[in-house]
Amino acid sequence: MTKLHSQFRAALLDPEAPTPTGLRDGQGRPAAKRFDVYRNNVTVALIEALRTAFPVLHKLLGTQNFDQLARLFVRAHPPETPLMMHYGGAMPAFLEGFAPLSHIAYLPDVSRLELALRRSYHAADAPAFDPARLGVVTTDVLMASTLTLAPAVELVRSPWPLVEIWRYNTAKGADKPRSVPQSALITRTEFDPVPHALDAAQVAWITQIRAGATLAAAQDAASAHDPDFDLTPLLSLLIQTNAIADLTTPKE
Repeated sequence: MTKLHSQFRAALLDPEAPTPTGLRDGQGRPAAKRFDVYRNNVTVALIEALRTAFPVLHKLLGTQNFDQLARLFVRAHPPETPLMMHYGGAMPAFLEGFAPLSHIAYLPDVSRLELALRRSYHAADAPAFDPARLGVVTTDVLMASTLTLAPAVELVRSPWPLVEIWRYNTAKGADKPRSVPQSALITRTEFDPVPHALDAAQVAWITQIRAGATLAAAQDAASAHDPDFDLTPLLSLLIQTNAIADLTTPKE
């Protein structure tokens, strides 16, 4: 990268930075004013992209506060790819280090959830899974088997009522969030991904399954959090939302 290119990139997202040295238009004239217009347009476009990427964060903060936050984020984290659907991945870490909003401690997890929803939306489709396969093996074989979850399945851990915060800001008439921790399991039945609230035992089970553990090992991990853990509701959710891609038994 040439010196001019380096100056151009550094100045593009910083309105306080001087126009790159020697920058001229197509007719050889100084291009400071044109550069300022271009710089402003780029920043505005990136802020708009962040509004689209983080609608709940935008709603929680309000447009003025969100835009101020987004402008600072854009300067600190310019795009690394022209694919705007991937932009904003550094937002959770940025919020964790952003002192003016430290009193709203759940904001980083909200942004994690919104990023996970976006990844789920763009994830590949899973092959069709026949849930009847779960019932044609013995209990011992099933517990020694592993499940492969669909590419669209995401898990976001949180000590906050994360799913209820999301729902309260996206669904008309939704109840106010309770003071209970909720991690989020994201599944995509068809086109639009949806978050589902999980407790600690369910998170432990999903975590083990995603790591390739057997159903028996996942059951043990969940039971360590809740001795009365019942897999039925969670397994039903996975089946109903097309979250299971495959079942691998010991023989396979």
